[in-house]
Amino acid sequence: MFIDGEWLEAAKGERHPVRNPATGELIANVAFGGEKDAERAVNAAERAFPHWAAETAEIRADYLITIYNLIMEDADRLAKILTMEEGKPLAEAKREVLWGAEYVLWYAGEAKRIYGEILPSSEQNQQLLVQRYPVGIVAAITPWNFPFSMITRKLAPALAAGCTVVIKPSPETPLSAIALFEIFEKAGLPHGAANLVIGNAKEISGVFVNHDKVRKISFTGSAQIGKQFMEQAAKKLKKVSLELGGHAPFIVFDDADIDLAVDGLIQNKFQNNGQTCTCANRVFVQKNVLEQFTDVLTDKIKELKIGNGIEKGVEVGPLIHKAALSQVQIQVEDAVHKGAEIIAGGNPLRNGVYKKGNFFEPTILCDVTQEMKIFQEETFGPVIPLIPFETEDEAVEQANETVYGLAAYVYTKNLGRTIRVSDRLEFGMVGINGTKVGYVQAPFGGMKESGIGREGGKYGLDEFLEYKLLNINF
Repeated sequence: MFIDGEWLEAAKGERHPVRNPATGELIANVAFGGEKDAERAVNAAERAFPHWAAETAEIRADYLITIYNLIMEDADRLAKILTMEEGKPLAEAKREVLWGAEYVLWYAGEAKRIYGEILPSSEQNQQLLVQRYPVGIVAAITPWNFPFSMITRKLAPALAAGCTVVIKPSPETPLSAIALFEIFEKAGLPHGAANLVIGNAKEISGVFVNHDKVRKISFTGSAQIGKQFMEQAAKKLKKVSLELGGHAPFIVFDDADIDLAVDGLIQNKFQNNGQTCTCANRVFVQKNVLEQFTDVLTDKIKELKIGNGIEKGVEVGPLIHKAALSQVQIQVEDAVHKGAEIIAGGNPLRNGVYKKGNFFEPTILCDVTQEMKIFQEETFGPVIPLIPFETEDEAVEQANETVYGLAAYVYTKNLGRTIRVSDRLEFGMVGINGTKVGYVQAPFGGMKESGIGREGGKYGLDEFLEYKLLNINF
């Protein structure tokens, strides 16, 4: 762990194994901390806060630019670390590292654009000023599926705003975080400005929500845990940002470019092997193009190369662990039991080179209905459920039939339909004829039970700032 500028073992001396999900091999043992370690990290952030908050925006920006340059110089090694611990193909891991670096560079610029305002006065000899200040110490908890970019997406705006930070990554993928903090050390980031604690989720998060000096919690993970954080943080009125589950609809109308839609679906669904909160979970296809869409999709699915992400040409890697593999299989079996048909895939891969990994075949299900688990529950895996529809209203109503509201996708050439459907979809991000929604300059976040707050762009910076009114009378 990295606390107050030092690399430390856990207070209790415990360590935790990290395994490659493609091979099952042990690749590292890392410190596994708890309550005392979290308290030490928060105290370090508290001591560092006055100095870091008082730094000029230019100095904070310079640190971030240095970090960005060091990431870019080391991007290939960072990508390999990411692939080894998380499983995604090496090319995809490299894209994540570069994406994460973009957040650092973007917020280096945003640090210089934290503007205030002069308001019209209500009285003579008065001036009303609005200033913006860092919220304070930030506790950030990041997931295993994007172990590099999720950290930079939270940490860069926090540092740009003048906050100090304690990061807790997933114990399943801590190596990317450790490598990133090595870069912070090399960049000369002031001691305590950014701290890394790895370990027991319950103990560490307990410190985060109960410590009086932690003023902001930023969490990416499950809706269930997010709700617990919100409830606990409310007791001390801490600010929270929650990026939670997703259950994205992917709607293909009969006037869509079918090849474009299929390519977009494959790119979206098999990014990180379906283990993203924005990947398509329910694929609605208008009935009169369903057969054509299915044929094109099936042919392209069969061409995907599955394997260890470190190997050249691999497009689909393993799932993160055995429990994830089991959950995907349960959803597929439930769907088949209730009347769905497997068109492609449908099984774990357990033989040959796949024997020790967590691999599941890219799978297509047809005749999926609302009674099936896969329609109702988020799928973190490589399964495409096809759901036919007839009318625009039917597609929108079924798409909205979820407690989640993170991302949605629509394929159509009709401008009027684009506007009508996107207006009615209850999702924080809607991709039209494309599936990329994570841009550094744009707000990332959802509606309903997909969370609170936004990351990215100027919107992400706002989450780490407070407003202060100065009423000056003279």
